[in-house]
Amino acid sequence: MKKVITYGTFDLLHWGHINLLKRAKDLGDYLIVAISSDEFNALKQKEAYHSFENRKMILEAIRYVDEVIPENTWEQKVEDVQKYDIDVFVMGDDWRGKFDFLKEYCEVVYLPRTAGISTTKIKTELLEAKQG
Repeated sequence: MKKVITYGTFDLLHWGHINLLKRAKDLGDYLIVAISSDEFNALKQKEAYHSFENRKMILEAIRYVDEVIPENTWEQKVEDVQKYDIDVFVMGDDWRGKFDFLKEYCEVVYLPRTAGISTTKIKTELLEAKQG
């Protein structure tokens, strides 16, 4: 069985996330999604609208996702790749080159982002609508 892993916050889920998850799943048989815990988001100074538990529940309902695990530190990726016997590590291409160190352990793939959508864009547009 070919195992794939990807990481993210996956807050305010949108079709760009779904496209990434579908393309990641197409690279293997079993997709693990590691999502930032609330504590890790705080360390990154990133605020999610939905709690970890709610984001986990949403992702578990997506047919492309086989397992959801917490991401608690930047450093855990090597450990996760080894622990879960990962064959392919996937991230959006905005992270290109940042995880090449994992090539020692598995294949690393950077997928193109879906044009025209991002969580940042959604948050900005909602804020502008609220103010306007």
